Amino acid sequence: MGDIIHALPAVARLKQNSPAARLTWVVEPKWAPLLEGNPYVDRVLLLRRRNLLQSWRDLRAESYDVAIDFQGLMKSALVVAASGAQTAVGFDRCRERPAALFYTRRIVTASAHVVDRNLELALVTAEPNRAAAAGSVHPRPLFPLPPGAPEATLPPAPFVLASPLAGWRSKQWPLEYFASLAAQLRALGVPLVLDVPPASDLPIENAIVHRSGLPGLIYATRQAAAVVGVDSGPMHLAAALGKPGVAIFGPTDPARNGPCGVSLRVLRSPSAATTYQRRNAIDDSMRQVSPGEVFELLRGILGETS
Repeated sequence: MGDIIHALPAVARLKQNSPAARLTWVVEPKWAPLLEGNPYVDRVLLLRRRNLLQSWRDLRAESYDVAIDFQGLMKSALVVAASGAQTAVGFDRCRERPAALFYTRRIVTASAHVVDRNLELALVTAEPNRAAAAGSVHPRPLFPLPPGAPEATLPPAPFVLASPLAGWRSKQWPLEYFASLAAQLRALGVPLVLDVPPASDLPIENAIVHRSGLPGLIYATRQAAAVVGVDSGPMHLAAALGKPGVAIFGPTDPARNGPCGVSLRVLRSPSAATTYQRRNAIDDSMRQVSPGEVFELLRGILGETS
């Protein structure tokens, strides 16, 4: 989810630079709602893992001049290769190194944040004779996101929205911390709403559980007075929408993976080590960010927004 959100500004730049070009975005079905109504995408092609042969046929139904891999993973590099495009573009340094073997052109980027790196990749792809320019690729990234749709009841009064889950357990904030934060917010008369997948059974004391799919998450994020997030897709969604709130970081680097823009304030322990290791236990640095610290920041943010 975060990878798609981080690529939205770059794809918009590609279309702006070549408005006559036909642009296809290959995406897994569960993330397709993020691209609904995107004015910069001409075709959304669903990559169905359970029917790869049909997905390949759908991909090869059109011919492509250029294929770009913004993700830098083996699965995305294989899609680029399967497209049949004469030019396959990707990063010089990929998250999974073998992915670079599938590119005909590798771009060296200089920016720190992943959104800016994607914009550099798009810029140099559109203008092959131009060198990447870190920090000056786009002063205001565009995030064309859909409005979403209500899927579950939300409080009528202003509320704080939190998405406690993450792709790696090491990036999560302890659930008991969310319960403590919910109690402190309740004393202010502000409920804490926890958004979780529809099948999730995650009761948290003092909090309201909001079960929804992606459209419901987008809608709830737009309605929230503030958000609390970790390094996960829902936090990046909130940042893209310019929502105020707090982003809690631990084993990943906010300089690279932090919230884009200035609406979210980052909290990270000074002793946190950047590891990017996918551990099955919450990283100690996440436990070092206390509910009280998050509450104090939220109290100020809520006072500003009110």
